[in-house]
Amino acid sequence: MRCRHCRDTLVSTFVDLGSSPPSNAYLTAGRMAGPETWYPLRVMVCDNCRLVQTEDFAAADELFDAEYAYFSGFSSTWVAHCERYATEMTGRFGLDAGSRLVEVASNDGTLLRFFHERGMQCTGIEPTASTASAARGLGLHVLEEFLTRTSADRLVSEGLVADLLVANNVVAHVPDIDDFVDACGRLLAPGGVVTFEFPHLLRLVAETQFDTIYHEHFSYLSLTVIRRIAGSVGLVVFDVDEIPTHGGSLRVFLQRADTGANPPGGAVSMLLSTEAAAGVDGSDFYAGFQERTDRIKDDLLRFLLDARRDGRTVVGYGAAAKGNTLLNYAGIRPDLLRFVVDQNPAKQ
Repeated sequence: MRCRHCRDTLVSTFVDLGSSPPSNAYLTAGRMAGPETWYPLRVMVCDNCRLVQTEDFAAADELFDAEYAYFSGFSSTWVAHCERYATEMTGRFGLDAGSRLVEVASNDGTLLRFFHERGMQCTGIEPTASTASAARGLGLHVLEEFLTRTSADRLVSEGLVADLLVANNVVAHVPDIDDFVDACGRLLAPGGVVTFEFPHLLRLVAETQFDTIYHEHFSYLSLTVIRRIAGSVGLVVFDVDEIPTHGGSLRVFLQRADTGANPPGGAVSMLLSTEAAAGVDGSDFYAGFQERTDRIKDDLLRFLLDARRDGRTVVGYGAAAKGNTLLNYAGIRPDLLRFVVDQNPAKQ
């Protein structure tokens, strides 16, 4: 396989989590006895550009299908995060009722509705029928498709451009990351801004957050790498925030290189220096992750086996995609974990 960004041949394994089904492909009771598709879950690191990425086994349209089960509105903490984001962006960029807002991967409209309620011209782009339908139920305008260079050019020709393009928790979910980042830039109005949010590779490695790894996450990103990718398609990073979501994420602000609408802030150079000091552009930074992951798995299994031996019952709270990575990698079955509860009906 070749790197999704620089096209170098991938030879270095970051972590191998065996095989598992897609993390958001929850089986209904009627399908429990039937076959289930499993894919290898192996992550490589490019020795040239340092993009950390899954090997190609599962296609995007298999992972983000019509029955996609993740609905962002079921998490109260996520809803609060979205509301804060809308308030902050509205104030920072002076958005008003005349502003044009596009959200890519708008899901069930949880975030988009906070801008819609402010009277802005809002468009969602969402490929999964289940969540797009829920967003339309809120009165939101949603285009049911993936965003690519080709679709971006078509949308621009139809008059769709964005003063703020929101692509939070999606840039890591696309197989062709260069194409996607370029597509976001093409949709910008003059002086427009893109925001990306994604789990920060620095935190993932430092805290051995292997459960953040699943097939939907094609890439695992540092600021160093996303800045490199953005630069290759004519975008510049002018600011970055470290935020607590998903175990520690980055919110990256980008604009076209040919605009000076937003002067660069010092946070970018500071975080780039932090990443350089940690060694993200070297090989030692990525070494040892597999061993630390294996130790966590062994410790969890030991706890569950001891609990069963002692007659205790262990259950799970929240059927998160991260939990499926953990359960499948550790080989945990109902004899060790009796059941998991979740309020999302799509996960029942």
